[in-house]
Amino acid sequence: PRVVVHLDMDAFYAAVEVREDPSLRGKPVVIGHRGRRGVVSTCSYEARRFGVRSAMPSVTAERLCPSAVWLPGRMALYVAVSHRIREILERHSPLVEPLSIDEAFLDLTGIARDLADGGRIAAVIKREIRERERLTASAGVAPNKFLAKLASDLEKPDGLVVFPLEDVRSRLWPLPVERLWGVGPKTAERLREHGLSKVVDLVNAPAGRLARIVGEGSAEHLLALAHGRDDRAVEAGREAKSISEERTYGEDLTRPADVDKALLARADGVARELRHEGLVARTVHIKVRTGDFETVTRAKT
Repeated sequence: PRVVVHLDMDAFYAAVEVREDPSLRGKPVVIGHRGRRGVVSTCSYEARRFGVRSAMPSVTAERLCPSAVWLPGRMALYVAVSHRIREILERHSPLVEPLSIDEAFLDLTGIARDLADGGRIAAVIKREIRERERLTASAGVAPNKFLAKLASDLEKPDGLVVFPLEDVRSRLWPLPVERLWGVGPKTAERLREHGLSKVVDLVNAPAGRLARIVGEGSAEHLLALAHGRDDRAVEAGREAKSISEERTYGEDLTRPADVDKALLARADGVARELRHEGLVARTVHIKVRTGDFETVTRAKT
């Protein structure tokens, strides 16, 4: 049987800052830039208790948690720590698929005897990270990627959850539909309009009903996840699929000439990186965020 681990560092950027400055321990720490244009990058669990979340406008975070300590973030430091954590993971499995700077999948199939043994290895990895980097991580151990990622989030921070298929009915089905990959806010709203708010509701829906709401392909995908099925492999050394450039401006760009100039600068930056990497691309995406944080995206292949 497959043994997949999803390892997720706990409030990574904020935890590194607390490690570097112990006087921050126990305080609400927010990584990001304050002010009307700022956005929260991440925050400590102390700040999350006030309702602060990643990607939240800074003005909202300041209102929710006026006592927070704000730090601009040190990406070079976080990347260096991430590389050292990656080395720890690769000592336990040759198949490590990083998802971001602070989370990754490991395939322990053939290394761990079963899920319980996978849990033991995950505990060793967590202990090594704590001893070497003085940071905590949460881990989920399951027979596939979806359940492993779900499990790692169930008992944060510093959690370790082993999630066998037998637990799908008791642990997955009572959760809201948003916990299924592919269910964003709009899809969740559409499902709720039809009385489908929990995973178990999708499982119990009459045949064909879900397909009429979200389409045949999406219905098949969601029902597979709802039953705990996910055949995707852990891919070591998976290459990035996109190159992007983004800027936030201190004042609204209202003149068309200024918007064109900004767009050209971002496009030039992306093109420069493509040339540097010797790559070509097939689809161009553009994302525009207005002053009131409404986001509009367009794409052309």
